[in-house]
Amino acid sequence: MNGSPDFDEFERTRKSAAGNASVAAPVPDGAEAQGVSATERTAHRPRERRSDKGRRNRAATAAASPLVAQLRGIVGAERILFDPEELLVYECDGYTVEKKAPDVVVFPQSTEEVAAVVRCCLEHDVPFVPRGAGTSLAGGCLPVGGGVMVALTHMNRILEVSLRDRYAVVQPGVVNLHLTRYLAGTGFHYAPDPSSQGACTIGGNVATNSGGPHTLKYGVTTNHVLGLEVVLPDGTVTQFGGPCEDAAGYDLTGLLVGSEGTLGIATRIWVRITRDPQAHRTLLAVFDTVDDATRAISHIIGAGIIPAALEMMDQGIIEAVEAAFRFGFPLDAGAVLLIEVDGLEVCVDEEAGRIEAICRDHHAREVRRAHSERERQLLWKCRKQAFGAIGRLSPSYCTQDGVVPRTKLPEILRFIYDVGKRFGLRIVNVFHAGDGNIHPILLFDERDGTQVRRVLQAGAEILGKCLELGGSVTGEHGIGVEKLDFMPRMFGDSGLAVMRSIREAFDPRGLCSPGKVLPTAGGCSAEPIRPTHPGRRAPL
Repeated sequence: MNGSPDFDEFERTRKSAAGNASVAAPVPDGAEAQGVSATERTAHRPRERRSDKGRRNRAATAAASPLVAQLRGIVGAERILFDPEELLVYECDGYTVEKKAPDVVVFPQSTEEVAAVVRCCLEHDVPFVPRGAGTSLAGGCLPVGGGVMVALTHMNRILEVSLRDRYAVVQPGVVNLHLTRYLAGTGFHYAPDPSSQGACTIGGNVATNSGGPHTLKYGVTTNHVLGLEVVLPDGTVTQFGGPCEDAAGYDLTGLLVGSEGTLGIATRIWVRITRDPQAHRTLLAVFDTVDDATRAISHIIGAGIIPAALEMMDQGIIEAVEAAFRFGFPLDAGAVLLIEVDGLEVCVDEEAGRIEAICRDHHAREVRRAHSERERQLLWKCRKQAFGAIGRLSPSYCTQDGVVPRTKLPEILRFIYDVGKRFGLRIVNVFHAGDGNIHPILLFDERDGTQVRRVLQAGAEILGKCLELGGSVTGEHGIGVEKLDFMPRMFGDSGLAVMRSIREAFDPRGLCSPGKVLPTAGGCSAEPIRPTHPGRRAPL
């Protein structure tokens, strides 16, 4: 594909505009640290081997198994892990409350290798689970039943770009931000921008239907996926959709986006690329209270303005971000709103002025504007790296992902703070306020089993309240293993039966990402909290 005239033309345009400074395809192994997950950097780091007889015995047993021998023949000896120490870094994703290491990790580099790995798992009746960068916050790539983890980070090539047809073709391991950097200077970008975009992969975004700060205007991942090449759970390879709009038949592309790796493994992805806006205006509105800030949000949208982004950070997040980046946030503020409008130059100033007036009408004590691209990027750095800054406040944290109607934001936030007091937990909030997608962050120490239990109970109460207010238990993180117990409450028996029939049609043997998204029959109790141990839930 790289030899196509359109791709060659794109390469000349990109290199001329960007001075050969943007990310090349494939993404180099030496990509900056923020673009490579800590897990992946650690996985191949040389390490001193402990003289542990039990570990050596387990590794030797695994090495001699027919499954490992066959997998080694598919991907090669350098792209397979089975040593218990090496597997530890794959025992969880960004959701660290529940942990389970796989038995084997393989790193395929092509669709053919992925298909061969899947067929091998079927032959040995072993479950398998795909994994991107491991930034999921709901245990989406947790190998609940052990088995084989199919790590897709080596499939990191940008295969094709067509500026005239406005699409790109990527492998699933391409880091989200690398695609936009690759397009720099061409007048296009990839719109979905999760806060972890410097590390998360497009394949992972497809699995969870990720959003991001600019979801309010530009939509979530499914709005930007044109087609998928997929290895189905029986090892066959098929393609749904492609570079052109396709309305024929069932929307199987839409079905697969957000299926969390339970219906197959995407190995090639056609994504829509978006024109860069002519102009941006970025504002920071400072409020004394959370209530004033959340009421301003509803009135901005109610006024007919659709910002490109509308984010909120409360006082706890402000403190962490200011300690990390020293932007000048007022530490006594109750909340700040980060608001961005984009579009034609003649329109953005008028919209920014209206937004500023609405914020002041709702008692904003200050409204700042970014006066340069550098100031704008620093504001977004503060927002997108807020989760990393939380590490200054607590050794562990658990991020929830509920959704409520915008008008219910004041009520849900008051409830969240009350939950924190009742359970003796500090909870801070940073979230996509424009579409009511909340991200309360519960701070704790996972080494303390009592704290783990309180976090799980508090999180369950918060998500239950989201449902009570007419919302959802997830806006972009997915169900994974974390929210299984809420599925019956959301969909009932009939809804779950439909979903199970779909899953069984794709995966009749139940080996593809088992234990995710859908609770097993009879496995979902009325009480959503299970007995826990430090950092683990008992069933795991």
